[in-house]
Formats: sequence, C-alpha cells, structure tokens
Amino acid sequence: METAEAGHADVIGWFEHVSEKACRAQSQTLRRILELNSGVEYLRKWLGTVDVEEMDDDTLETLFTSLVPIVSHADLDPYIQRIADGETSPLLTQEPITVLSLSSGTTEGRQKYVPFTCHSSQTTLQIFRLSAAYRARFYPIKEGGRILEFIYAGKEFKTPGGLTVGTATTHYYSSKEFKTKQETTKSFTCSPQEVISGGDFGQCTYCHLLLGLHFSRQVEFVASAFSYTIVQAFSLFEELWRDICADIKEGNLSSRITLPKMRKAVLALIRPNPSLATRIEEICIELESNVGWFGLIPKLWPNAKYVSSIMTGSMLPYLTKLRHYAGGLPLVSADYGSTESWIGVNVDPQLPPEDVSFAVIPTFSYFEFIPLYRQQNQQDMCCEGDFVEEKPVPLSQVKLGQEYELVLTTFTGLYRYRLGDVVEVTGFHNGTPKLSFIYRRKLILTINIDKNTEKDLQRVVDKASQLLSRTTQAEVVDFTSHADVTVRPGRYIIYWEIRGEAEDKALEDCCREMDAGFVDHGYVVSRRMKSIGPLELRVVERGTFGKVAERCVGKCGGLNQFKTPRCTTNSVMLDILDASTVKRFHSSAYD
Repeated sequence: METAEAGHADVIGWFEHVSEKACRAQSQTLRRILELNSGVEYLRKWLGTVDVEEMDDDTLETLFTSLVPIVSHADLDPYIQRIADGETSPLLTQEPITVLSLSSGTTEGRQKYVPFTCHSSQTTLQIFRLSAAYRARFYPIKEGGRILEFIYAGKEFKTPGGLTVGTATTHYYSSKEFKTKQETTKSFTCSPQEVISGGDFGQCTYCHLLLGLHFSRQVEFVASAFSYTIVQAFSLFEELWRDICADIKEGNLSSRITLPKMRKAVLALIRPNPSLATRIEEICIELESNVGWFGLIPKLWPNAKYVSSIMTGSMLPYLTKLRHYAGGLPLVSADYGSTESWIGVNVDPQLPPEDVSFAVIPTFSYFEFIPLYRQQNQQDMCCEGDFVEEKPVPLSQVKLGQEYELVLTTFTGLYRYRLGDVVEVTGFHNGTPKLSFIYRRKLILTINIDKNTEKDLQRVVDKASQLLSRTTQAEVVDFTSHADVTVRPGRYIIYWEIRGEAEDKALEDCCREMDAGFVDHGYVVSRRMKSIGPLELRVVERGTFGKVAERCVGKCGGLNQFKTPRCTTNSVMLDILDASTVKRFHSSAYD
C-alpha cells in the first residue's frame, strides 16, 4: 500500500508540472470541456455546428470567447430548471446530470441549482489530497491518526423530474471519494456517517465533540469547512462540557441525542472511561475559571498540530475567537472554491490566514478574469454598477496587483459563468496566478451615491468591536447589515449579537464609531447632506444568529454550506433579526 508520504510527493509533482505550464493546461482544459460537451443545446445556440476537434487551441479559444457570452446564473437557470424537471436531452452536458447542488446562499440567501457530476467529487478528492500534501510539508501528522472534523451532511430531496438535490458537501460526504480521501491521506474523521448525516446541528455537534474527546490522544488536527462552525462548536462546548464528561465517564449518551441511528452508532464506539473524564473535567474547570477557555484545543487535544478551515473572506471576523481557542496552534486556511468549481490551493499553509493566497489549479475549469476599476472614463470599458469593467482576459494575461471578477467554464455545464467573487492577483506559483479573495461582488451597502463593500463594512465593525472590548466585558459574536430604503432618508442598519454585558453608553459610542468609520466619499457627502440618515445599531438577543443559521440549514441542507451574509435584503432573515432586537441606537456622528 502506498504511504502517505509517497502519495504527497506524487500529487505535488503533478501540480508543479501543470502549474509550470498553466497557460497550455488552460487551453487543453477548454478543449476537453468543449469536446466532451460538443453538440449540447446551449453550445449549439452560440457555436452552431463547428467541429471543435479540427481547430487548434488558439483558434478554439478565440472562437469560444468571441461567440459565447458571459452570463450569470439567471441566464442558465432555464436550462437547469428543464434538467430539474426531468428533461433528458443534452442541454448543458453530454453526460446525464442526475444530481444538482444548492449554492451556499451567501448572496442574499437565495438558493440556486448548480449541476453536480462525478467530476465535482473527483476534483474535491484531488484538491483535498493536494492540500494535505502541502500541509504535511510544514505540519506532518501520523498515519492512521484522526481528525476532529465538524462536518455536516444535510438532507437531500428530489426535484419533480427525480433528480437528487443537496449541498455540494452533502453529495461529497456521501460519495466514495470521501472514503477514498481518508484512505489516501491516512487520516480518519472521528465521527461515523450517522453523525455526519444526522441532520440536527446541535445533536451532531454534541457527538462530534464527544467522539473527538473519546479519541483525543489520536486527534492530529481540528477541521471544518468554515471557521464559523468551529467557533460555534466550541461555544456550545463551553455550555455542555459537564454533560459530555458524564457521558465519557459512564460510556453513555445524553438523552439530548434523540436520533436513533446516531445514538446506536455513537454507543457502539464509546466505552466507560472514568480517568479520561476526570482529566477533561480538571482541564475544563481550569479553562473556565482562569483563562476564559484560552487554549482549549491544545489542552484537550494535546497531539493536535493545527486547525484548518476556510478562514478568509466572510470568515475573517471569527479569527479572533478561533485564535483564542487555538492558543498557540497554527491556523491553516483551507483552499479556495465554490459550489460551481474548486479554484485554488493554499501552497503556503504556514502563513497566517490574513496573508494567504491560492494558486489556481488550471486543469479544474477554464478561468477568465474581468479587470475591475473604480475610476471612470476608461476607454473600451463598460460600467457594471459597483465597478468599471474591462474586457475579460485569460489566465495568461493577468497582472500582479490587479483586482478581477472570476469567470468560469466548467466540466459541469457552466459556460463563461460570472462567479461574483472579486480576487486580487498577489503573485505566481510557477506559471499559475495566486489569488487573494477580496469579497463577494454585489455584497454592497448602497442607498444612493454611496458604495461600501463587505471589506468596508468589516473594517468599521472590527474597529467598533475593539472599542466594545476595551470599554466593556462584552464581545461581538456575529453581525450582519441592511441598507434600509423603506424610510426617508434611507440608512444603514447593523445588527450585532453580543456576549456579555455592555452599558448603553458604550453601545452608543460603538454605533457612532461605525457611522464615522465609513470613508467612502459618497457616504460621507450623503451623511453630511442628510440624504442618508444616521446609522442604526440593533442589538439582538443571544442565539439569534443561531436561529438564522438553523433556518438556512433547514432550507439548504447543511451548516457546511451556511455563511452569515454580511449584507442582506432577505425578508425571512430580517424578520428573525427584527423580532429578536432588544436594543436600538442611532448614531450622532454627523449631528
């Protein structure tokens, strides 16, 4: 059997080769996509009956990008809906599509169907192997060790045409590739499938924690899809550790676990272990009373080498708390992808999450890049609301330091598809660009001439959160925002969930700090002219964002797919937030 070390060398060797010749790999990838899907209805509409195989790579690339338009999901949705309704003729792919993925709903919580094929699972397996190989260079782990993974497979359902629908992670966790990943990386999750696919976040998390502690000496690292999930899990542990200790001591399972299959699977794994329960209890009493749970992970999992999850973009707000739990353990940012396609691998896992960029994998999809600018009156440009755009360029023409919106052509039937992610080229790995995720495009607070991005919002919330921490014993747990145009003048509303007690005066100061912190010229001018009203801070009761997550999990299937949107117009989410508001403050920054 191949050792993990040999497997790591093989997969890194493969990537080094394709990244050295990334431009050629991209041309070949586009050719493979078009040859595989030649003759499908969507491509015939734009390319007619051209013979793809007769063209050289340059001619094919030019023809494709000149005739096939750049589209959004809305443009492809009629085709995907026909597939969902059971139409079997080749609409987007020659390979029959029998499974559809739900998008994460990051943008306004809207659900979208995305085709899912065996290629989706295969690329997931490949990037996980590649990522593990690069991590092993800096943080080698023992073969046969375990991972404390907070992973959740949601429920699947059928479309009217009989297609299976679920999140991409749900499909992956139930695939043969998930089992293969554990075997090839020689690392095994602590929890059985019955826990992963349990469907109840609270019960699944309790069992993840229980089994993680049961196997605590074998755990080599802690992981989840998103850092939010890890923080949520350990926040829950702070409340439930005594119950978990009792279960470990007695070899039993709390009555809070009511799902029969989950109970049976967990009880089959655990045995009474009083000495372990005593050790955990002593550690938890010390963590709770002396250091506020600082260093929880290395204390309870002494052999853990690092914590891994997606930590960039909208996950950045959770880094402070995650570092608190991790103590001195390295935080390793996971790779860059979307429901539509994996994009890049973290080849520098030793870097802090704030400095991470991702090397594009040129064989996974065909990538184009729309240059984005904020200045006006550039020749050969078109205006697209929040940015001024140039014509898209291929991977071979991207420039260092330039921001782009990503455009994908995938093996799964998405052609010149706008992903909505804004990235910056921060360097190159051999011949392939390294991308830093900046933010989701269109996630912008705007009322009239003001334009504040997710990054702008994050900055003012961070500054106000620091003010709160300095002046009170409270901390911000989660947040979102909304541009309220139902009142005149319109105003920004920022929702905070906080832990601990804060006097009204401190929260008023935080509200004013955020309002004054937006430096976009359009916003400053509008506030001074009173065409935008005072920013409003709404403090919601504890557990509110958990309710939002549960509601979204109920709709889209799994917490792995849920990320709190930093700006929202979703009426369901706003109803929950407004119903849970306990305090309101209005800024006096421009009085």
